[in-house]
Amino acid sequence: MITYLIIWFNSEGARPSEVNQRLMSLGFKPIQGAYDYIYEWAENTNVDDILRFGDRTHMTLKGFNVMFKIETVEGQ
Repeated sequence: MITYLIIWFNSEGARPSEVNQRLMSLGFKPIQGAYDYIYEWAENTNVDDILRFGDRTHMTLKGFNVMFKIETVEGQ
């Protein structure tokens, strides 16, 4: 499974470099293209795991004044 992440920055929010550091601490890797970050799961996961990871992402970005979208799909 792979989780893709898109970030929408706000000029009144945290600097992109700060957001990047936080996301990388969760295991996200920055990429170029339609998505901003990727998280590769070690094994297949379930909806509960994905929701918990979304909660962790939310808590990590709390107070940074950014919006995000996650999308999890079967690995390529």
